[in-house]
Formats: sequence, structure tokens, C-alpha cells
Amino acid sequence: MEKKQKIKGLIAAAFANYDPAGNIDLDGIPAMTEHLIAQGLRGIFICGTNGEGPSLSTAERMAVAERYIRAIDGRILSFVHVGHSSITEAQRLAAHAESIGADYISAVSAFYFKPSSVENLVDAMAAIAAAAPHTPFYYYHIPAVTGLQIDMLRFLALAEQKIPTFQGIKYTAATLHEYQACLQYKAGKYDILFGYDELLLPALAVGASGAIGSTYNYAAPLYLEVIRRFEAGAHEAARNLHFEAVQMVQLLVKYGPIPVQRAIMKKIGLDLGRPRLPLTLLDEVNEQLLLTELEQSKFLEHVALYQ
Repeated sequence: MEKKQKIKGLIAAAFANYDPAGNIDLDGIPAMTEHLIAQGLRGIFICGTNGEGPSLSTAERMAVAERYIRAIDGRILSFVHVGHSSITEAQRLAAHAESIGADYISAVSAFYFKPSSVENLVDAMAAIAAAAPHTPFYYYHIPAVTGLQIDMLRFLALAEQKIPTFQGIKYTAATLHEYQACLQYKAGKYDILFGYDELLLPALAVGASGAIGSTYNYAAPLYLEVIRRFEAGAHEAARNLHFEAVQMVQLLVKYGPIPVQRAIMKKIGLDLGRPRLPLTLLDEVNEQLLLTELEQSKFLEHVALYQ
């Protein structure tokens, strides 16, 4: 399979939609898709962490992927996360994603019985990727969630030998020195997409050109302006604007990332419903405190200035 070009721009890790009964709300996906396209995004990451992929059944994940790809209709890129603690289920998800025309697939490591070595991890990822032999594959590196601390340079060296469809890494970790080393591996052979929104500007400084994140669901215009200012050499202006995003992310840390962001999505007119346990929504008191802080910061108003 011929390797695709590296991705430049921002990809939103879309949130899961639920109806009042707690079922997946497939009918809400077209409106979410139009919203994300209007944000100026390059693509949508489907059924990842924010999409609560690990909390959904395989059938639900397939249905969500189908509806998103139908709604996207080739206008922006589609990434389907197929990671699962069962390799067999991950293979089913990968084969299905390829059959419905996903542009890319991605998978986290198994997170219950964890791989015991880099070699073991690569073998697991190779087994998943092989189920979609014509679709480029990204390994999803997110050690804060999986608990798997793996040498990513060693991973690259082995993955290029064992995964014919290997395209790169979704790198969701704060270790910028390793991220830069991965970018530089074999003169930039692989696409290393950055996954920590609050570190986007430092990542740009070490060579990032593409990123996947949760806050891009509602704040992509601001981050895109950060990128424009950085690329124009207006580094102080980029730094000042990026700090607005950092201050917003501090609210996520204070109140809880997924509950906060679901509250923000509701604030901008996209009520996504109640997430699956063990995730919860903010209680009324904390939701009001959050919204008050958000209004005081005028963050969403500033985002709108760049839309």
C-alpha cells in the first residue's frame, strides 16, 4: 500500500452522543459533523477516548463509524479508532472501518492484559492492522490512560518492519523530547500527530504540523489562529493566544475533562446527553461554577472572533 501524505491541520476527537435513554444517538451525528466542518477542521477522530469507544459495544462502534463516514461524505478526513482489549474485536472493527471507506484507522494498546514489551505491542498492532490491509494505520500512544510506557523510537523501528500499512503515531503524551525524536526518525519518514491540546504551541516549535484533540470540538478556530501566527513568525502573538487555550484547559483539570467539555458542547448548542458510567456529567452546582468561569474568561467569545 502506498503511504499517504502527512496530515497538516487539526482533527477533532469527537464526543459520544447519547439519547435520554442512554442509547447511542446516531441521529445527532450529522449535526455534530456539520459543526466540526464549520470549525475548519481537517478531520474527525471517531470512537476514541472522547468518543468513549472502550465503553461502547462493537456493534455500537460500527454504527457510529458508519454514520460519521456517511455524514462526512468525503469532505474531511475520517479516522476510526478500532483499539480494543480483545484483538479479535479490534480486527472486526478494523475490517469494518475499511469496508465503509474510512480514510485511516488507529488503535490503542490493550489496556487490561498489557503488552509485555515493544515487540509484543508491535505484534498486537500488526495483527489489528492486517485486518484492514488497504487502510493506513496509526498507533495511538496514550500512556496516561493505557499505563503502557513504551519507547516510541523502538516502536517505530519495529513497526516499519511488521506493519505494511503503518502511517505513524497519534502521540498523546507530554514528552516533547521523544515526540520530536519521532518526528525526526529517518528524516521525518512517519506522520506523528500530536495529541495534547495545551501543548500545541510547544509541539509546533519542535516540528508538529498535525494534531488530534478534544478541545478542537469547540475551539479549533483559536488554535488555527495560533498556528497561523506561529507560521507567520509572530511568536509572541501566538504565545499570548495559546495561553488563552491553556487557561481554558485548566478548567478541564479543575472540573474533569470529559464532563467539562460535554458541558461546553451543551453551552454552544450541542447537547450530547449523559455519558456512560463510570463517566458522569457535572452536577448542577459545578456546571454553573464552570459556566460562570467560562463566561468571565470570555473564551468562547474569543474563539468566535477567529471563526
